[in-house]
Amino acid sequence: MQYDEIWRLVDAKRDALIALSDRVWGMPELAYREMRSAAEHAAVLQHEGFRVTRGIAGIPTAVMGEAGEGGPVIAILGEFDALPGLSQEAGVAERRPVEANGNGHGCGHNLLGAGALLAATAVKDYLAERRLPGRIRYYGCPAEEGGAAKGFMVRARAFDDVAVAISWHPASFSGVKEPVSLANTRIDFTFTGRAAHAAGAPHLGRSALDAVELMNVGVNYMREHMPSRARVHYALLDGGGIAPNVVQARATVRYLIRAGDLSELTPLVEWVRSIAQGAALMTQTTVESRLVSAVSNLVANQPLEQLLHDILLRLGPPEFDEEDRAIAAMFQATLRPEDIAEAYAKVGLPVQPGKALCDLIVPLDASRTGGVGSTDVGDVSWVVPTVQAAGATCAIGTPFHTWQLTAQGKTGAAHRGMAHTAKAMAATAVAALLDPAVIEEARADLRRRTRDRAYVCPLPPGVEPALDMSQQS
Repeated sequence: MQYDEIWRLVDAKRDALIALSDRVWGMPELAYREMRSAAEHAAVLQHEGFRVTRGIAGIPTAVMGEAGEGGPVIAILGEFDALPGLSQEAGVAERRPVEANGNGHGCGHNLLGAGALLAATAVKDYLAERRLPGRIRYYGCPAEEGGAAKGFMVRARAFDDVAVAISWHPASFSGVKEPVSLANTRIDFTFTGRAAHAAGAPHLGRSALDAVELMNVGVNYMREHMPSRARVHYALLDGGGIAPNVVQARATVRYLIRAGDLSELTPLVEWVRSIAQGAALMTQTTVESRLVSAVSNLVANQPLEQLLHDILLRLGPPEFDEEDRAIAAMFQATLRPEDIAEAYAKVGLPVQPGKALCDLIVPLDASRTGGVGSTDVGDVSWVVPTVQAAGATCAIGTPFHTWQLTAQGKTGAAHRGMAHTAKAMAATAVAALLDPAVIEEARADLRRRTRDRAYVCPLPPGVEPALDMSQQS
């Protein structure tokens, strides 16, 4: 199959979608608060002639655009949420926030959303020009950073008629994104005690902050006995105030518990809950918990991964220029050797000293040994055959969730990597639309992988999207 035509259509809309990416970069918004970013995506969808639906699954910032008629539905998934504390001037290779303690696109979701929309727009134009049956949908998914919006969308059956789902993520290297992730649950534990004068009558108080500290100690002792791939993290949302001479009557800690799959995760979550109850007993406080979000691990899909890989090989690696390499080298100089080594380990390649940008397509069978994160794409992959690309958009070794990644979000390399990956996603979508065997093989693979473990949404029916999760207590 020839893909030159779909790649031409990507190039035709490239500049407009790069401009969208840059606009979203300049308005970094946290999970479930991406009002302006979602509006920007909806405006581009409308301009491009998509049929736009807002408020998917009752989420104000979830937007969908559909184009085409009849035939199968191919979904391309985008994101646009930012991270707290990662504000940074663009293109500057030293820590220089635009706004003190401000937000920043330290995971590249400005590129992710715009790149996915670029691919969807090209497929829409391809179907229209050739008068072919089939529908392309862009899903603008908020709150990937901890909000599990796609899980709520799956629970609301927003993907029930989708044949294939495609997405991507910015990265150091280009290739098929490894279909491995950790299931996780995010829970807020709020302890309530009794305020008192910390010097005059401390015996009358019961410290909620002490309870949080004891809980943290208990979880630390738990770590030795977890499966090796499990992880537990926490963040203090409310320490009880700034006055040390007041016994803190209220304190809240957010826990993120990860494991290889839901069956491994569930007992760890119960263990953490028991530790919280123990901390409350030790301090004569009470504890309440609130489940903020939960996501499933990814399910692989070999036929789609092979198809995407073959398309990437035909497309070739991104074509970076000397200015791109010089800027990447400048950022790479801010990194540690272990940062660079970790990037190579994640894709199963030996370290190549002095190389600042990707110049290859990572082999599909590379032996990857790097760390693994979590994504709410996992829930989509349980109900729809799903494949993800990794797109080289930054200096090799750039750690994600850092100011260095934010700073590179508007570089020429970021733009080129985004457009390159959009071509691969668009071609994958077209291949699925033109060949029914692609969809059937992908569906058969998903059925085989889930035959003995049917999908169970990790979000209980009574749990709604935590639209306030990004607010400090």
